[in-house]
Amino acid sequence: MNTIQLGATLPSATPRRIGLALSGLAILVLLADAVAQLLAIPPVLNAAASIGWPSTPALWQCVGAVLAAATLLYAIPRTAFLGGLLITGYLGGAVASHVRVGEDIVGPTIAAVAICAIVWGALWLRDERFRALTRAR
Repeated sequence: MNTIQLGATLPSATPRRIGLALSGLAILVLLADAVAQLLAIPPVLNAAASIGWPSTPALWQCVGAVLAAATLLYAIPRTAFLGGLLITGYLGGAVASHVRVGEDIVGPTIAAVAICAIVWGALWLRDERFRALTRAR
């Protein structure tokens, strides 16, 4: 016998779908950045040098590997929270690097903060456990 309690609502699939779409967007952007760093393409090395970091390919390949690992952890539902934390740390370091040299806040800093907001907002939408964890009590 199936019973439905009055006042109970069935969870909507719409927030989950929006969360998955936003997560997919963030994952694509972050993986594109990771691949550019793994390949140590000249724009990556030039941008690093412009904010005072060494432009050695080996360094940026390591940084790209860390970003790729964090992004893959975020893409896996069981480890998405850990991946989100690692991505937040990575993007926080990027913001600190740009602020340290007095770079204009409009460019890379706003982009990093926006990506971080998308990562956490998407996780909140797609994961009921995370919503329950962050619910006001």
